Amino acid sequence: MTMLHLRVGFMPLVDCALVTLAKDEGFAEEQGLNLELVREVSWSNLRDKLNVRLFDAAHMLGPAAIAATLGIGGVKAPMSVPIGLNRDGAAITVSLRRFEELCRHAQGDIADPAVSARALAAMVARRSASGLPPLTFAAVFGFSMHTYLLCEWLAKAGLRLGEDVRFEVVPPPQTVEALTSGRVDGFCAGAPWNSAAVEAGIGAMIHASVDLRRDCHDKVLAWRADDATNRPTAVAKLNAAILAASDWACRPGNAARMAQHLSAPDRLGLPQALLERILNRELVQGGGRPPRHVAHFIRFDLAALRPAPEDADWVLAGMEQAGQTRVSEEMRAMARSVFLSPAF
Repeated sequence: MTMLHLRVGFMPLVDCALVTLAKDEGFAEEQGLNLELVREVSWSNLRDKLNVRLFDAAHMLGPAAIAATLGIGGVKAPMSVPIGLNRDGAAITVSLRRFEELCRHAQGDIADPAVSARALAAMVARRSASGLPPLTFAAVFGFSMHTYLLCEWLAKAGLRLGEDVRFEVVPPPQTVEALTSGRVDGFCAGAPWNSAAVEAGIGAMIHASVDLRRDCHDKVLAWRADDATNRPTAVAKLNAAILAASDWACRPGNAARMAQHLSAPDRLGLPQALLERILNRELVQGGGRPPRHVAHFIRFDLAALRPAPEDADWVLAGMEQAGQTRVSEEMRAMARSVFLSPAF
C-alpha cells in the first residue's frame, strides 16, 4: 500500500495528545498515512508555516484559525477546521508572591473567580495609588481562549486586560520562565505549563478554565481552506486517525501510556508522572493547598471533537471584549464557516 505522507505541526501541550497518539499508537498508519510530527516554538510559527504549506495540517488554537481567516492580526490565511482536538484544559496561574497578596485582599473564598477578581482589583488600585507599575498577565497568543478567559475573569471586577493590567504574549513553553524571572505576574495557558510552574515551586494555580467557562473549544486540527476542499481523502484519513486516538484516549487505564508518549523529548519533554496526574484530572494547586480533582478539566471525547459554528460566536465576543475588532455580520458568517460540519 502506498503511504500518504502528511507533515503536521504541533505545540508541546497536553492537548496535542490525539495527534501524538495518531502517530505513536499506529492509528495514522492504519489509515495509510505516514505522519511526520514537527514540534514548534510558537503559535505564530505554526500559523505561518501552515499558510505557506510547510505543514499539511496543524495543531492550532481555534481562535487563531478564525483570526487568520478574517485577516485580523496582520496575517490573512483562510483556514478550515474539520475536527477539534480537545475542549477546556487551561488554567490561570500567578506567582506565589501575587497569590499571597490575592489571599490577603480576598473577601470570601479565593476559589470563587468573582472573589479573586475583586481581590485583584484591590491590588491594582493599591499599586496605582502607590505609583507602582501595573501588574502583567500573559496568554499564549493574542487570539486564544486564554486571552478571552483572562478578559472574562478581570471583567468580574470591572478590570480591562491591556488597560488596568498589562498584557503580554508568551508562548506556552516559556510561561514558567517568564513567571520565574518576574517578567509576568501571572499567565493563562494550557496544561501542562500551569502544573509545571506549581511543581517548580514558583506558581499557584488560581482557576482552571472550567471554573470560568465550560466546554471551551480549545485546540483544533487546522488545514488551509483550499487544501481542506481539494484534498478530501487526506482530510478524511487524518480525521479517522484522530477519532481512533480519541476512542483510545478515553478508555480507562490508558492514562499512563498516554503520558509516556507525551513525555518523550520530541513531544513535551516533561516527567511522565506530572503528565499522568493531569490526564487523571488531579491538579496541583500550590500556595499550601492540596491537589484538586477537576472532573472535566480536559476533554478528548467524541463530542469535544465536533466543531460547532456557535463556538465562533464566543470567539468573536472575546475578540470584541479584548478590543481586537468590531464584528460585522459578514465577519460572523466567515468565522462560522471555519468550523466545518463534521462527518462523524
